[in-house]
Amino acid sequence: MSSDLGRSRDNAFRIHLTVAASDLDEMRHVNNVVYVQWVLQAAVAHWETVAPAATRAELAWAARRHEIDYLLPAFLGDEIMVVTWIGGAEGLTFERFAEVRFADGRVAAKSRTLWVPIDPRTGRPKRVSAEVRGLFSV
Repeated sequence: MSSDLGRSRDNAFRIHLTVAASDLDEMRHVNNVVYVQWVLQAAVAHWETVAPAATRAELAWAARRHEIDYLLPAFLGDEIMVVTWIGGAEGLTFERFAEVRFADGRVAAKSRTLWVPIDPRTGRPKRVSAEVRGLFSV
């Protein structure tokens, strides 16, 4: 699996946010944990938008690993776009990338998350169909 955070952004999914007071830390910029929450929010929104309801009922995802590089601080009122796209899959590990961008295109943070498909009834890792693999891996 590649760790290149600059992989193809073809078919990227986007969500738009505005920095709220609750996102800030004592230094009055966005707390590092909030960036991770935004990355997760974009991943979930992408899954819920793309996967059919029957598939979502049969499959959940658990984060196995997060990598995030913080490049620029964001402040109260900043307009943010979180762009996420799919990477490769190896066995039961699926790769997803994301960038947190300002309205002018500058990148505030880049991330890579490894996800494992989970059976929601058992909580155990689960192999996925070719259809899901096709939707969520390159």
